[in-house]
Amino acid sequence: MHFRRSGTALCGAAALVGGLFAAVPAHADPAPATGSNPAVSYQDPVTALPPVSRPDTRHCTVTAVRHDFGNTLGEPPYETTLAPPADCRGPWNKVVLDWSGSVKGRQYDRLAGVFLGGAEIFRTSTPEPDDDGVTWSVAKDITEFAPLLKDPHKLQVELGNVVNGTYTGVYRMKLQVTYYMADKRHPAARTADQVVPLGDPNSGGAPWLTVGKGGTATREVDLPRNITDARLEVYARGGACDEQWFDAVPDDLAATAPDYLCGGGPYREVQVAVDGRPAGLAQPYPVVYSGGIVPTLWRPVPAIDQFRTQAYDIDLTPFAGRLSDGRPHKVSITPYGASDGWIVDGSLFLRTDAHASRTTGRVTIDTLGALPRVTTRETPRSDGGTDLSVTTGRSWKISGYVDTSHGRVTTTVEQRFGYSSTGTVSRTGQHQIVHQRDRGTTTVTTRARGHESARRHTWSYPIDVDMAIPRYVDYDNYDLEAAVTQGRVMEDSHRTGSGRHWHLDALTDDRIDATGDLAREDGAVAHADGTSHERYRGTTDSGACYARDLTAAHGWVTGDHAEACRFPRG
Repeated sequence: MHFRRSGTALCGAAALVGGLFAAVPAHADPAPATGSNPAVSYQDPVTALPPVSRPDTRHCTVTAVRHDFGNTLGEPPYETTLAPPADCRGPWNKVVLDWSGSVKGRQYDRLAGVFLGGAEIFRTSTPEPDDDGVTWSVAKDITEFAPLLKDPHKLQVELGNVVNGTYTGVYRMKLQVTYYMADKRHPAARTADQVVPLGDPNSGGAPWLTVGKGGTATREVDLPRNITDARLEVYARGGACDEQWFDAVPDDLAATAPDYLCGGGPYREVQVAVDGRPAGLAQPYPVVYSGGIVPTLWRPVPAIDQFRTQAYDIDLTPFAGRLSDGRPHKVSITPYGASDGWIVDGSLFLRTDAHASRTTGRVTIDTLGALPRVTTRETPRSDGGTDLSVTTGRSWKISGYVDTSHGRVTTTVEQRFGYSSTGTVSRTGQHQIVHQRDRGTTTVTTRARGHESARRHTWSYPIDVDMAIPRYVDYDNYDLEAAVTQGRVMEDSHRTGSGRHWHLDALTDDRIDATGDLAREDGAVAHADGTSHERYRGTTDSGACYARDLTAAHGWVTGDHAEACRFPRG
């Protein structure tokens, strides 16, 4: 409903979560009194995610931005220069971006991005405030952008906002960057040698690219001639009817209830091509904005990925030899299936050969097809509604080699995933149920000088939505209610040699259950409430075991327990 603004790998990861943790049970504090209204007053946003770790080394903090974003929609982004402080010029063990803000009054959620030298280093969205206002903060490790951080570069912040007689909230934002120096116990971080942005630095606006229905964003870039490794970091987020692309229905069904349903079907994938040749893809996470579905679902516990959007990694190393041929190359990003506008962006992270001015090579295998095979079934119900089923999947391999100063290196990227979306839409389109499952595995295998190693990433993005709009007259008179369960389970592991044993590097198991309702009469809130529970089990960015539970009701946290956990021995 668009009452809005504008495999096997999974089983392994799930079993691993259960086996990794031993924890004491969580406790719950008394809930706020019934009648508390999260549409009028709610606690500052809080999440169960582990904090970004910070080394105990000499460090310097730069306040790069302190700015109020009022009526900024359509205006150029805020612009300044970021340079490393004289006392902390590197080398660094870590660099951390801290984004914090406050807002009060009435305001929509807004998409925001931070760009350094044209590269998007942070993407986020904002909370919707209450009358008293909320404050929030998000931290991100941006060490991977060290090739850009070491010199002065243009820093841009895009946060398009509208302030008028109805929408009064001004986003008062601060952005700080802290540079943590390396020492004997905290060695310098190993990063790419070059970062090449794919955005449009001459657009007059934010460098990110807006792609319409059926569109593709393409950037031609000149690259070094001695590339050994190439990774593309991609951001992709839908807007308008594709904000919640996962609840879209086939066009013929959407046409029967255009006030409530979006078309295009629910399947999306982010496709990447090099010079028009399929080079990789990612499954987008079903992000929900803070005002999405029903705003009281996310007060005060935000939806997964709401405030710190994770980018998607595409390994392009099989194309390293081709990219090093001295010619300009076109890199394309396509949000397949898009039925409305998407904002996409990307940065190439390149490692180069320190002992050779040129590398050569070619792609030897590429089985990735340009289009997925999507099966859609619509089954009429006796009550006038429709049952929906959408399924697809992919299994592909890309392999290539690059000849370097230390010999030939062959890289093979393999991916397998399955996708299904089932659900029901009522006759009028005012009630919709969605069950989406998206899970898969990407394996990158490297062979060099008779040795083999591999990295594996598994993911699962389940989301269940039961949402209804019993009454809708206009934006000042309506009733909304919903229950949402969403999760993100990811596991990163590695192995050496040809053995079957994988060693865990990182684990995320983040799950949220939320309910919410909201009713307005003549613009005033007639009723509002919400409950939620977030459960995180996984690793911190330093590899430590971390477990936390949050419970909330009526807009306030009622239980917050960081559990003691440990990894099993052996």
